[in-house]
Amino acid sequence: MDVIVLNGGSSSGKSSIARRLQELLPEPWLHLGADTMVSALPPWLLGGGEGIGGLDDGDGTVAVGPVFVRLDAAWTLGVAAMARAGAPVVVDEVFLGGAASQQRWRAALDGLDVLWVGVRCDPAVAAAREAARGDRVAGMAAAQASLVHEGVAYDLVVDTSRASADECAAAIRARVAATR
Repeated sequence: MDVIVLNGGSSSGKSSIARRLQELLPEPWLHLGADTMVSALPPWLLGGGEGIGGLDDGDGTVAVGPVFVRLDAAWTLGVAAMARAGAPVVVDEVFLGGAASQQRWRAALDGLDVLWVGVRCDPAVAAAREAARGDRVAGMAAAQASLVHEGVAYDLVVDTSRASADECAAAIRARVAATR
């Protein structure tokens, strides 16, 4: 296995699962994703317009502009290049474009052994986590809970409103072990 893609909405538990996978998997895996990419952006791209908007204010809807789209496409290819160079990667992603986002990742990861994992979470549970975190715009978790899964195909689906991050990571680890 070269890449594990975790797709889910904000506050669904992807990062917790990814960190647990880093502890459970027998070799070192890098954890990279949407938050990593956004934190690498210059601040002037974080207010909307050409960059990405809705992360610090608004109704929970995230909007992306053309500069963000270009940089995000380069980011995706860069993550794939790391996996091709021998660094296994857990991708912690939010497919805002649903099936189109997955298709972009599929093209970038072509030829690699990829496990596609849907990280689902009841919108009310995700919203409660969002409020407890205090670092997300209210409404983002609920807005993304179903949207990011529309038209997306998975090898495995976990639900963090029904299972802990440890249990979800264990299920993913078992799936990875079964493919060896």
